[in-house]
Amino acid sequence: MLDKLWLASAVAVVCYSLAFALRLNHFVRARADTAVSKNSLRIVVAVALVAHTVASWQQLVTETGLNLSLIPLSVLIFLIINLIVVFSALKSPLENLYLLLFPATVAMLVLSRMVIQHSREISTLAPGLGAHILLSILSYSLMTVAALQALLLAWQNRQLHRHHPGGRLKTLPPLQTMEQLLFRLLLVGFVLLSAGLASGFFYIDNFFAQRLAHKTVFSLIAWVVYATLLWGHYRAGWRGKVAVYSTLGGFAALMLAFWGSKFVFEVLLS
Repeated sequence: MLDKLWLASAVAVVCYSLAFALRLNHFVRARADTAVSKNSLRIVVAVALVAHTVASWQQLVTETGLNLSLIPLSVLIFLIINLIVVFSALKSPLENLYLLLFPATVAMLVLSRMVIQHSREISTLAPGLGAHILLSILSYSLMTVAALQALLLAWQNRQLHRHHPGGRLKTLPPLQTMEQLLFRLLLVGFVLLSAGLASGFFYIDNFFAQRLAHKTVFSLIAWVVYATLLWGHYRAGWRGKVAVYSTLGGFAALMLAFWGSKFVFEVLLS
């Protein structure tokens, strides 16, 4: 199993790196995508996703149950994020997110093979708890994609305000399309986040217990930030910098909720 895990991780790292290089070449040279270039990129990304899936499965599923510790869950979340972006890119112009996402994915896969992993195995998973975990992972993943989209939108806004409309900006969709994609991601992610929080309150005893308080509080802060932004957008037309900063602020709270709490309890306090 160790050899298979190392092989899958290595193949995923190589293919994600190659896909990043292919996309970066188009971005730097401000080239329009062709059918050949798109197909080549999709083939490389597809191989990366298959290898990533195998690597994630090997780390997550053990002989005694599910390993829900920090590293295996992080590898899984990056896989889900990539799947969301890749399949969404078939219909929406999201390929430029590869430039931000794939290097982070490579770093995560390399880190998962270099650090000593802490094991937190669960032999049986109640349906309610399973639903809470699934909804939470999906919401974190979508909000991560939204944060990456917000970063691209911020760069696009900055270039336009500096009166640099050509060059690499040609590789991005119009500003209005970029904002529409951002709020579409935020809306779906917010629905999933709301469902995840609701399931947590319903199925988990002592949702505000000491071990869960950090995660719960920061998740609620993120929920309030996203709710305020979505209300302001659909009722008052909020967009631009307000949308970017609010999206990134909400994402920062979610990062502290998930990765922050797991790092504290599994690394600092273990």
